[in-house]
Amino acid sequence: MAVKTWKLLIEPEPLPGDWNMAVDEFLFRRVEASPATYLRFYQWDKPTASLGYLQTASRVVDADYCRRRGVGIVRRITGGKLVLHDHEVTYAVASSDAEVFTETLRDSYRLISQALMRGLELMGLSARMAETSPPAYVKGNMPCFALPARDEIEIGGKKIIGSAQKRTGAAFLQHGSIPLEKDDDLLAAVAAPGARAAASAARPAESGMTSLSEALGRPADFGWAVDHFRRGFADLFGVALEPFILGPGDREAVTALRDERYATDAWTFRA
Repeated sequence: MAVKTWKLLIEPEPLPGDWNMAVDEFLFRRVEASPATYLRFYQWDKPTASLGYLQTASRVVDADYCRRRGVGIVRRITGGKLVLHDHEVTYAVASSDAEVFTETLRDSYRLISQALMRGLELMGLSARMAETSPPAYVKGNMPCFALPARDEIEIGGKKIIGSAQKRTGAAFLQHGSIPLEKDDDLLAAVAAPGARAAASAARPAESGMTSLSEALGRPADFGWAVDHFRRGFADLFGVALEPFILGPGDREAVTALRDERYATDAWTFRA
């Protein structure tokens, strides 16, 4: 049997949040149009809060604080809760390969979690998938990293990777945040007061999140971490990863998506 080939896009330079979200949607649109799988790793050029597609901005993020402190705000096309992107590896998988991922959200989500855990294993870390989602987390507006949700990845009971997915038939986009370092104070500051209080009540004694550096007991950088996660995906799925870069036409399409959607308040702060 021939080995499947995925496209691998590694972006070592930090990028603006609206551009990052536009690239992810661009890759999703590509796999909707033509069967393929893309694996992308990227960073953010400044601390940026991302909102889930269905979230009401005023309930989850303190926009005034973010404006004063230069924290970006974007809205994803995927679901999920508020995430603060800062000093992290962000991954994205866009695919329409139903032979590998099936056509169900949970099956594909679990497969990707297994690949990410393989990457953590290669780093010498022992991780597991959370078994259940606490009811207060599911129903409330607390940030993504307040608690582990079902099938999300945790180390020692603390969430280390938070992910979200959008799916149309066999085509899906899943992306997620893998903190290299954590900043509980900044996360608390960017969350709206109600969401902040809910997270504190759910886990008052300690943080619900960890980071690669904390789990390893030493600093971890972007390139080192990406190399391990890249190998984790290749090992678990038995695929070859072929380097991919955005061509001029691709960048034009991404720019259009950014300008018409992700760079606008109408999209980011819509009710």
